[in-house]
Amino acid sequence: MTAEAGPVAGWTDGVACEPGAAKPDPILVADGVRRMFGGLMAVDVDHLEIQRGAITALIGPNGAGKTTLFNLLTGFDKPLGGRWTFDGRQMSGRPAYKVARAGMVRTFQLTKSLGLLSVLDNMKLGATSQSGEKMFFGLIRPVWRNQEDEVEARAEALLERFNLARMRDEFAGSLSGGQRKLLEMARALMVAPQLVMLDEPMAGVNPALTQSLLGHIKNLRSDGMTVVFVEHDMDVVYDVSDWVVVLAEGRVIAEGPPDVIGANPAVIDAYLGRHHDAPTSEAELRQQLAETEALIAAEEAHDDE
Repeated sequence: MTAEAGPVAGWTDGVACEPGAAKPDPILVADGVRRMFGGLMAVDVDHLEIQRGAITALIGPNGAGKTTLFNLLTGFDKPLGGRWTFDGRQMSGRPAYKVARAGMVRTFQLTKSLGLLSVLDNMKLGATSQSGEKMFFGLIRPVWRNQEDEVEARAEALLERFNLARMRDEFAGSLSGGQRKLLEMARALMVAPQLVMLDEPMAGVNPALTQSLLGHIKNLRSDGMTVVFVEHDMDVVYDVSDWVVVLAEGRVIAEGPPDVIGANPAVIDAYLGRHHDAPTSEAELRQQLAETEALIAAEEAHDDE
């Protein structure tokens, strides 16, 4: 399976399939981003560019640093060093709420919906620059009433888009795991972002909702947004991504289109778990068998002496 052609179809032509590859129109550029936990280097990214308007998958084995990299780039964690820009603006060192206001939003492995608020109220909390949230203006209803109506209308439109309109008045805590994923994705769009970062959007989702989520991710690209997502299911990666970045032990070890990455020996070794001494061809397998047989014969001859 390959990703559907989108508004950025063809941009991969001429882009080197190597770590740190330069992109024709990157929206996110990171340099020297590092994070250490207890003496262990969790993230050590020398250079990374994310192409504008494309869907980029971030893959790698457990502990590769994928979520940590998300946390650093979105202001939820502080790096040991490094800098990054978003749409030409410096983002390193900014707190998470300022990163979101700039148009760079993310979701989480474990959804962050407020279970005792309604689905609609969860959506409305995602809107930024609301006058009614300020102490003084909040006391003067005519100042923020029109804006509140606009926010609610936008929230209801997004709930309709994500097939959650019928749940608008239900407690968010009553939603299924898949519905909470949809709610979190819909709430992220309340900011009208340019870049959406999804941390394992398919994790724990009922298979019946998987195709719906895949469709929504593709629609984000069709609407002109850039998407970066962490995923372990390679079928999902092949289905929706234009480009794949592979992390292992905190470093970018490979980049390229899904079909190229799937055939990369370094990725097979690091991500799919091939042993370093495993044969990579029939000839190598025959050689290893011959060496093993010779070793057994030598040991038997030694025992007979």
